[in-house]
Amino acid sequence: MQLIIFKEVDVFAESFQKPTRAKWLRNITLLTQYGDNLGMPHARRLTSNLSELRIRGTQEIRAFYACIGDKVFIVHAFIKKTQKIPKREIEIAEKRLQLLT
Repeated sequence: MQLIIFKEVDVFAESFQKPTRAKWLRNITLLTQYGDNLGMPHARRLTSNLSELRIRGTQEIRAFYACIGDKVFIVHAFIKKTQKIPKREIEIAEKRLQLLT
């Protein structure tokens, strides 16, 4: 699968600590290999067209992505500080996803 990362996500990923960056790259590799078939603990479905990539560690990172055809679009990422995903973060990801269609 082809991976397309939004510029905002790419800039955000550069700020990760070194161990988190290694986990990010590992999960990105798994995502390109398995696409929508990637499951827990690495990924989880959020809505009908949006999923989350889960990077665990000292920095809890969540990246929202969508698989469209043979492409994976990573549209948003953030540092998770609470147990529940903030609604605002999902709304940002859905707005960016709408730009693709």
